[in-house]
Amino acid sequence: MSQDIDSGVTLQVNDLAISFSRNGQDVPVIDGLSFDVSAGEILAVCGQSGIGKSTLVRSIAGLISPHRGEISIDSNVVREPIENLGFVTQDYSRSLFPWLSVEKNVALPFKGREISKAERKVRVSQALAEVGLEDSARLYPWQLSGGMQQRVAIARALVVKPKLLILDEPFASLDVYVRLELEDLVLNLVQTHGTTTLLVTHDIDEAIYMADRVIVLSGTPADSTSDISVNLPRPRVQMETRSNPAFLQLRNQLHASIRA
Repeated sequence: MSQDIDSGVTLQVNDLAISFSRNGQDVPVIDGLSFDVSAGEILAVCGQSGIGKSTLVRSIAGLISPHRGEISIDSNVVREPIENLGFVTQDYSRSLFPWLSVEKNVALPFKGREISKAERKVRVSQALAEVGLEDSARLYPWQLSGGMQQRVAIARALVVKPKLLILDEPFASLDVYVRLELEDLVLNLVQTHGTTTLLVTHDIDEAIYMADRVIVLSGTPADSTSDISVNLPRPRVQMETRSNPAFLQLRNQLHASIRA
C-alpha cells in the first residue's frame, strides 16, 4: 500500500545515505545529505553527471530505500512509493505508451483508484488544457512532436493534482526553443497551484531561471556542498531575467560551485 500526500507539503531530507551493491560490496552513492524544502518552494538540484541526483529523487519518491537517514513529507517518514506525486523524466518517448491515446496516457495515474469516470474525464480534460493540448486528446504519442509528447507527460504528472512534483532532467532532450517554452509552462503551472517542486538539471541557467534555491551535490559519496538562494523577481521572463546582472552573478556562483 502506498502513502498518500494529503495537503501542501514540506520536504525534509535528514542525514541521508544510499549505497548500491557492486561485486558483493556496498558502494556508497550519497552520504550525510540533509536539506529542507518549504511548501510551494522550487528547489533545483545540480551536480556533475553520475553524482547521484537521480538516485536522490527516486529515494524521495519512495522508490529506493536509504541505508541511513530519513526523508519526510509534512513530517511523515517516506517508507514506500507515494501517491499523488508528480514525476516527469527526460525520456518522454519511453514514459508514454504509444498504443494508448493522449487522453488515456494522461489518465493512467487513476488506474486502480476509486474515482468516477465523469471525474476522471474532467480531470484529464483540465490537465490537457493546462498544457495546451486540449485538441490532441484522441491523438497518439507517435503523432506528436517531442515537445508535445513532453507536454503529455507533464499533464499526466499534474492530473493527480500533486503537492510534490519531481522533474528529473525533463527538458534535456528538447531543442532550445521548446525547452524555454516548457520551462515557462511548468513554472507558471507550479506557481499557480503552489506545488512544491524538485528540479534535477545539468543546465545552470535553467536552475537559476526556475528555482527559488539551488543545491549542489558533489563528492564521492555525494553530499550538498552549496545552497544558493535565487532572489530574482517573479514572474520571470526569459530574456529579461537572463539579462539581469543578478542572474549573471548567480550563474557564475553556481558554475564555480559545481566545478569546485
